[in-house]
Amino acid sequence: MNSPKLKDWFKRLGIVAAVILLIFVVFLLKQTRQIDAEIDTYLVEQIKAADIPGLTVAVVRDGRVIYSRAYGVRELGKEEKLTPRHVFHFASVSKPFVATAIVQLAEAGKLNLSDPVVKHLPYFRLADEGYRDITIRQILNHTSGMPDVEDYEWSKPQFDDGAAERYVRVMASERLLWAPGADWAYSNMAFDMLGDLIGKVSGVSFEDYIKTNILEPIGMNDSSFIYPEIDESFRTTGHVGNPAKVSNIYPYNRRHAPSSTLNSSVAEMTRWMLVNLGRGKLDGLRIVSADSHDKLWAPSTDLIAGEDRRIGLSWFLGDHGGHRTVFHGGGDTGFRSYILLLPNDGIGIVFASNWEETDLAALARGILDLILAFDGG
Repeated sequence: MNSPKLKDWFKRLGIVAAVILLIFVVFLLKQTRQIDAEIDTYLVEQIKAADIPGLTVAVVRDGRVIYSRAYGVRELGKEEKLTPRHVFHFASVSKPFVATAIVQLAEAGKLNLSDPVVKHLPYFRLADEGYRDITIRQILNHTSGMPDVEDYEWSKPQFDDGAAERYVRVMASERLLWAPGADWAYSNMAFDMLGDLIGKVSGVSFEDYIKTNILEPIGMNDSSFIYPEIDESFRTTGHVGNPAKVSNIYPYNRRHAPSSTLNSSVAEMTRWMLVNLGRGKLDGLRIVSADSHDKLWAPSTDLIAGEDRRIGLSWFLGDHGGHRTVFHGGGDTGFRSYILLLPNDGIGIVFASNWEETDLAALARGILDLILAFDGG
């Protein structure tokens, strides 16, 4: 074959490929704008109907952020608008971070999921002798039999490093609901104990461990389990009641850090969604092995975790129209949060609201339905 002709053929082929690529990019941009408009219209309607003071949301798909928006105000009665970078109290969405830390420590050979808690916290006890049989796995899947917290004492928070151990020691008067492993019941108290356990096993405080081994490695530098560390310019105010009114407290107490006190933004929670959809890997960095991450999302008990849901290690497992779902919600005084992941579809949705009455699970399902309908089911 004549060399000039060959070069000309490759040149034409390159032009055709470039045109095809350009058409594909234009098509994707058009699709993105269309789904953006549909999500925005849906949320504006829902926010108006429920009179929600503030809401932030982000959506990831196939390894990138495809939607990030904020609606409403930082505090009723003031003019400042919310942005995706504003920080909210994420409540129980804290728990999957705890589970990830435990899996990391198991990988490092510092504990086993089947270990009794007393192996690592010899001073832990309850009013029933059965407490000796409670394992780390049973705490992570809420089958420990431990009761729930009745008073978080948000109005008189503790801030010092000793708060976690002190809380474990005052559990001695609590009674088991049933023998460990016999039934399922959500227990924030049990999760709070894991903060002390992580601290003792790792040699640093629970909050420092999470910051050094999870938050900072994946780029969540403005997030923290310690509220005083949050930049005041990013803080938000909670709202209670219906109609909503400004709450006079912010839900923070270091004794309840593991169960409840993640402070973050939807902008940074996109990093959390992406590392989980990547089975523990993000931007070439791995915070936990793929095999260990799989344990987080595999059913960890035969017991049903309410509403026909299964549970892995802290994460709830479900199905939405034939699509596998992994999710967790959170709610405390003045705030609501929700994270919904579809591992097989590469989709993640996260919400944060500064009103405790906001039904974020319903909003997440609504957005998901729009995305799936756009895909043709």
